[in-house]
Amino acid sequence: MHRLFLKPGRESSLQRFHPWIFSGAVRELDGQPQEGDLIEVYANDGQYLATGHYQPGTITVRVISFAQTPADPAFWRQKLERALALRRQAGLLDAPDTTMLRLVHGEGDGCPGLIVDLYGGVAVIQCHSLGFYRIRHELAALLRELLGSRLEAVYDKSAAALPFKAPITPEDAYLLGSAQDWEGTECGARYRIDVEGGQKTGFFVDQRENRQLLRAYARGRSVLNLFCYTGGFSVAALQGGASRVHSVDSSKRAIGLTLENIALNFGPDAPHEAFAEEVFDFFQRTDERYDILVVDPPAFAKHQNVLSRALRGYRNLNQKAIARVAPGGLVFTFSCSQVVSREQFREAVFTAAAQTGRTVRILHQLSQPPDHPVNIYHPEGEYLKGLVLAVE
Repeated sequence: MHRLFLKPGRESSLQRFHPWIFSGAVRELDGQPQEGDLIEVYANDGQYLATGHYQPGTITVRVISFAQTPADPAFWRQKLERALALRRQAGLLDAPDTTMLRLVHGEGDGCPGLIVDLYGGVAVIQCHSLGFYRIRHELAALLRELLGSRLEAVYDKSAAALPFKAPITPEDAYLLGSAQDWEGTECGARYRIDVEGGQKTGFFVDQRENRQLLRAYARGRSVLNLFCYTGGFSVAALQGGASRVHSVDSSKRAIGLTLENIALNFGPDAPHEAFAEEVFDFFQRTDERYDILVVDPPAFAKHQNVLSRALRGYRNLNQKAIARVAPGGLVFTFSCSQVVSREQFREAVFTAAAQTGRTVRILHQLSQPPDHPVNIYHPEGEYLKGLVLAVE
């Protein structure tokens, strides 16, 4: 196995169990490791620190172990067993009314670069590093072994997620079995899942608990769901007895799936309309007010160099939403940008509220659910931030 030596004094983050090693900390590479190779990391004085997947770039190593143990099938089986045990403990893996959840959440489960989501009987593997992509068949076989007959198929959706430096031409495909219809349930609601053509692995399971909070507030109220994607918040609002729901997304494909999910749960006469247009165009076209607004945009900032622009985007968007909500109404607002801290997001929303001149109170501060755990030594993993605002 290749070895990597750090510069003097650069071992402190690993001694605090942070799972990333940045290129600026590297003193020397022993040999010529290829992207995805396992590599052992040593301090400048030769002390062993960690083992991880090598990747040329800013993050040079993603740590899979802080102990000098072989990454054999037994090692990966134990990783998956621990991840599944956490979901069972949270009451998610065997919930009677929910069959969609995240089984493996990257750094949160000690697997930086690996995501596994479960939709009904189909698991979707998404590799963000070549190291995990190389062992995807092994991981699929272990998932089948651990989940048994409830797992019908395993699908690999890594083509768009792998780093562009990887010298391969990946194609999304089934690793085990196959499935005709992608469908899952969340808190009793049914959803068609667009795994092959949709964003991420096909659905945003990280908003499960926040959708149920909206459901609790929705009875008798009008709801506007912005950036609706496949209509998760819209379905939850109608489950809760909303009087009327409008869904807005710039993607016609997403709007089509939203309409399909509404019909699947509530039939053709549901009090719901969908609009395939940009959110700011929608705001400009109509001055209608709503009792509840949901603002769940895609990540405005994936890199630190666009942070200021992202924060400006959050301010502008939330100013529009707070201005549009009816007196006594609520705004559910979110950021899924990892580089935007909880404090920065809150400050952006504060500025937006101040610009409207309205009285605004925070009712709930929201985050990601337990199947998206945050490694306490990797605070960057706390990517989902949300606020529920009461607006006078």
